[in-house]
Amino acid sequence: MRKVQIPISDDVVRSLEVGDPITLSGVMVTARDAAHKWLMDTFITHKREPQGDDLEVYEALKKLLNGGVIYHCGPVVSQTETGEYRFVAAGPTTSIREEPYQGDIMRHFNVKGVIGKGGMGAKTLQACQEVPGLYLHAVGGAASWLAQTVKRVLGVYKLEFGAPEAFWVIEVEDFPVVVTMDAGGNSLHAEIEARSAKVLEDLLSEETS
Repeated sequence: MRKVQIPISDDVVRSLEVGDPITLSGVMVTARDAAHKWLMDTFITHKREPQGDDLEVYEALKKLLNGGVIYHCGPVVSQTETGEYRFVAAGPTTSIREEPYQGDIMRHFNVKGVIGKGGMGAKTLQACQEVPGLYLHAVGGAASWLAQTVKRVLGVYKLEFGAPEAFWVIEVEDFPVVVTMDAGGNSLHAEIEARSAKVLEDLLSEETS
């Protein structure tokens, strides 16, 4: 497996193709539904005015996400007696829920990688070509194992969203993923969907013939 360091350069992004297995090391940020909607509404479409610590969090995330990675993950987190956080489970959540936001967020923050499961749609694939960026598929059902790649929790933003929905800033080492959408416009998810549709069409044709 190819080892990739975060932040990820454009050259590395463009050298990776659908089907490539890689491991990621460096700092990434978790974000799910509430986090994506907050970023979109406050800083991209400006549907709401920044309030409280919004601007401070935005500036911090701009630095972390420039060349960085968003992980669709609602972690199970424990806290030690000294107040430090530790990831107990860190499995991927279904990515398609973020499809309305992801492409715009990738462009706005120069995000190079998005990790999740289940794949994303045409808007995200278009952003992968433009930014450029990648969609990376993580192993579902292996939350405890993936948590072992999280070496440190560096911080958390917007904990008021709830632990699963907050922005967790984590340092990972050899986090395993597979490229399933690349900067060349290829999508393994779209290919599988097309193949499945063809199989279904053939089956229905056999039944009616």
